[in-house]
Formats: sequence, structure tokens, C-alpha cells
Amino acid sequence: MSEHTTNTHLSKNSSPFGMPRSLQEWWASVYFIGIGGIGMSALARYFKETGMEVAGYDKTKTEITDTLENLGIPVHFKDDVSVIDSQFLTPLKTLIVFTPAIPENHVQLNHFREHGFQVKKRSEVLGEITEKTFCLAVAGTHGKTTTTSILGHLLSEANVEVTAFLGGISENYYSNLILNGTKVTVVEADEFDRSFLTLSPDYACITSMDADHLDIYGDASELQESFQQFAKKVKPNGKLFVYNGLPLDGITYGIEDDADYAATNIKIKNGSYVFDVKTSKGLLKDFKFNLPGRHNLANALAALAMSLEYGIAYNKVVSALASYKGVKRRFSYQIKTGNLVYIDDYAHHPAEIDAVHKAVREMYPNERVLAVFQPHLFSRTKDFGDEFAKSLSQFDEVALLEIYPARELPIEGINSKWLFDKIENKSKSLIEKKDIIPTIENSGARVIMTLGAGDIGEEVKHIKKALRLANQL
Repeated sequence: MSEHTTNTHLSKNSSPFGMPRSLQEWWASVYFIGIGGIGMSALARYFKETGMEVAGYDKTKTEITDTLENLGIPVHFKDDVSVIDSQFLTPLKTLIVFTPAIPENHVQLNHFREHGFQVKKRSEVLGEITEKTFCLAVAGTHGKTTTTSILGHLLSEANVEVTAFLGGISENYYSNLILNGTKVTVVEADEFDRSFLTLSPDYACITSMDADHLDIYGDASELQESFQQFAKKVKPNGKLFVYNGLPLDGITYGIEDDADYAATNIKIKNGSYVFDVKTSKGLLKDFKFNLPGRHNLANALAALAMSLEYGIAYNKVVSALASYKGVKRRFSYQIKTGNLVYIDDYAHHPAEIDAVHKAVREMYPNERVLAVFQPHLFSRTKDFGDEFAKSLSQFDEVALLEIYPARELPIEGINSKWLFDKIENKSKSLIEKKDIIPTIENSGARVIMTLGAGDIGEEVKHIKKALRLANQL
């Protein structure tokens, strides 16, 4: 697919896309509060493609908001009702969609609530869209974005009439939305704020249940209970897919183990995995997958299992998986030459950093690796301080940025200096954003990684440009 095509993938045979009557018949327009979020922007694109008027607010201008504006969606960056076009200010015509990350004192959100508008969380709207479709939902504290992206790609390549809402930008479609029909939906089921409990999927997958979002759940047992509740949301004749070893009953998948779907005979050829899949019905051979890391291979296996159980032919799954390119900011190669490698990744939890570290060591076993990390959330940093320090200490060199607060207010005593002091690696530095490029240029590392879920992603293009200039690439 050309880089110059539209940011939404449309089937050549597609007619105007329908949506649930509860949404289509009642609302002429939709206003999103937090429209720049990855999940919110996918919904905004969906409604725009279905013919509705769409606009929204976000706090900060980003590549995502720029893309939305290029699609004809007005985005406001001032929390003021006066900036909103009048067509979005009629209660009986406009649906308001917001993300739980929006603070309760938000002026626009409170105006809509106080003036009789129908105000829904993103997850509620996703629930309505998927209710009358065959829904495949992917949940998990790690891996759900990549798994969802692979699954959407496999179904789309097999010409299934599918809409896939992705939690990242697919490198195959340059979008977080695959729109190829509306009979089937693929969604990322987000555990934050228990949002995934609004879904009732036909097929569901749980990739992981590691402790996270303890600011919402309080402790790990509450988070695990929430995943147990999600598992029970699968429709009576549906199927649950789980990573082998999780405390759930379902169709299992795993790497070189006794799972129902197990990757075996794994080899690395030219930077790609080549493997077979052992199933209860026999051995499926000669799969190729281009993303590095055993964690990504597990994600591919989950999507593969769901696709095969859905009824996609083996030969179609093989060819589609081989053509999968990945998700932006998920072990995303920015530069890859004989003398320099620059990889960007969204990793923001110790388990994710561990997985990324294993992947980079597998691919570049003898190279010096510098990790530039931006912690995300004061609460997550506090809850997993020791684990973060242990994970980061594995790299040859670490540069630590200040904590990205996102939706949170500061916590006394919790800052990057607090985390920095816990890191045992002697090759470490505490830096500001303006120091990123000089730190990289002064490092002797051949492999550079930027990690984090905050606004470090906005720095990638600047880092890439500086490295290309410095290395005459």
C-alpha cells in the first residue's frame, strides 16, 4: 500500500458503512473530548467515514491531531465552549464521547453534562458498535495492541468484512483503523477503568495479567478479578483464548510448550522468525513473522489461533502473517544500518521493558545498547520503582527523563531522581528533553532505543533526523 493513500483502509467493494441504529438514527454529529488519544482518534475516523460530522478537543497538538485535521476533523486545543462550532451544540443532535483520562473539572465536558447532552465513555460507544457484529476482542496488560493489529490484518487480508479499532498506528495501513466492512469487529479491550467490561465479544483473548493500573484497582488481585469478569463476558457459544499459564480456562497458546497452539521449530532467518505451529489437529508449517522478540511471536500466535478458529484458511493466514509490518512505536526500527540501529518502543511497564531488552539482545547479542526512558505516571513509577530499576539496569547505558504525568498530579517524593538512584547501572544519566540528542551522540552505543508511553514519541522524528545527519545517512 502506498504511503500516499488515505489513512483509513477501505475495501474496493465497500458501500457506505452502517453503524448501530442507536447511534446512526439519533445523532447527526459526534464531539470527542480527548480526540487525540489513540483509541479515541480511531473512533473519530470511524464516524467520519460513516458520514457523520466529527470534531473534538485535545490538550496538545500531536501527529495524531494533525492527521485528524487533514481528514477534515476540526480539533480544538482550548478548553472553552465558545470555540465549538454551533452544529455541535444541540443536545438532541450531538453525541459526546470522552475518555476517562479527562479531568472532572473539564469545562467542555461539564457544559455538555449540564445541558442535557448524551455523554458516553469511549468504551460504551465501542460496545454499541460491536454489539450487532461478530466481535473479536483482545485484552491484556501487555501485547494487546500488537495482537489486535495482527488479527485485524489477517482478517482483512482474507477479505473478511471487518472493522478493526487499533490501539496503535499500523505500519501496513498507516492508521489505527482498518475499515473493510462491518460484519466483524476487532477491538482492543482496555482494562484501564474496567472499560473492557462494556464489551460482549464472540471471541476474546487475554495476553497477560501482570499488575498495572494500581491507581485504579488498588492491588493486583483486583486487577486479576477484573480479567476474570472480562472472560465471563464472552458470549455463550464463543471462545476464550489465553496465554498458556494464565489462571483461566480457554484455548491456550504459547511458545515451545504444551499449549493448544504452540510455536515450535523456531529459527531466525534474515532478522525474521520462521516457525511451525503444533495444534491438536496436527502440525502447521512454514510461518514467517518479521517482528523481533519472543513476546511479539506470542502475540502473533494469539492472532493466528483466533483467525484459524474463526475459519480463515491456513494458506491465507501464512501469507498474511508474512506481510505484516508492525505497529508504530512497537519495536519500531527508525534506522537500521550496519553501523547504527535506532529502535523506538512504547514500553512503559517493567515487564514490557524486560521483553524489549530480551528482543534487542536476541537480535544484537554483542552490541552496546543505550536506552533513553521516559517514565509514565507518578503512580506507576511509585508502584514499580524497584522493578523499573532492575529492568533498566540490564542495558549497557541508561538515560532517564522526567516522569510524564499524563492525567496525574505529582506524588510527593516520587520523581525521576528517586528512580535514578535505584538504578544499579553505573553508565546512567538523568537528562532533560533538550539533552536527548547530545546524550545519544556522545554515547558509544551502536544500538539506540527510546522507550516510554509519554510524549517521548514526539521526539523520535528529531532524533532520527539528527542521527541521519551525524552519520551521513
